[in-house]
Amino acid sequence: MGNLPANRLSAGRAFLNVGIDFGGPFITKPNVSRSKVKLKSYLALFICMATKAVHLEVVSDLSADAFLAAFRRFISRRGKPTNMFSDNATNFKGASSYLKEQLKLIKSVEVQNFVTQESITWHFIPPMAAHIGGLWEAGIKSTKQLLIKTMKSAVLNFEELVTLVTQIEACLNSRPLTPLSNDPQDLQPLTPGHFLIGAPMASFPEEVPSQPACLKKRWNLIQHLRSQFWRRWHLST
Repeated sequence: MGNLPANRLSAGRAFLNVGIDFGGPFITKPNVSRSKVKLKSYLALFICMATKAVHLEVVSDLSADAFLAAFRRFISRRGKPTNMFSDNATNFKGASSYLKEQLKLIKSVEVQNFVTQESITWHFIPPMAAHIGGLWEAGIKSTKQLLIKTMKSAVLNFEELVTLVTQIEACLNSRPLTPLSNDPQDLQPLTPGHFLIGAPMASFPEEVPSQPACLKKRWNLIQHLRSQFWRRWHLST
C-alpha cells in the first residue's frame, strides 16, 4: 500500500483540506401541504481529508448561486478551507448529464472567482489518479444510498429534508475512527465529532420501534427516518 497524501496526514483543524461531491436529485414537495408539485433538491457533501468529518448541505438546484450559498454556509460553520478537491473534466467522459452538470457548476466563473477571492486553491483530480477521490466518493455513495433507502416513498418538504440530512450528518460524524473495544476501562473511541466539538456528537437515536407512534405528525416521521438511517448505516459498516 502506498503512502497517504500529505493532505490526509497534515495536522491542523478539521476542514482545511476538503473533498467535495454531489448527490441527488431528491424529490421534495412545497411546504403547501395540498400542492402536488414535485421539486428536485440536491446534496453537497464536504469531507475533511484528514479527519473524515462530514458536512452536508441541501441545495435547491445545481446553479452557481445555489452552490455558492451552500459553500458560504459551509465556510461560516466550519471555517475557510485552504484546498478543495474534486473530479476533473476527463473523469466525466461518458458520464450522465447530471455528473457533467456538476462539473460545469464547479468550473463556473462565479465559483472560481469566489474561491480566488477567498484565497482557496481548487484542485481537479488528474484522470490517472481518480482513486484520490475515493474518500469523498465513498462518503457520498453511502450517504446517498442510505438516504434513498431510508426515505423510500416518503416525500419531504425542503425544510424536513434539511432537518433529516443535518441529523444524518451527526450520525456520520459519530462513527468510530478507531477499533471498538469490549473493555469498559478503555477510552472512548475517537470519532470525527472529537475534531469538531471535542466530544462525540450526541446523535445516537433510540431503538427503532416496529410500529412508530403517530407517523401522521411530521416531526415523528423525521425522527423515525433518522432512526432508520442509523440502523441501516450501522448494519452496513
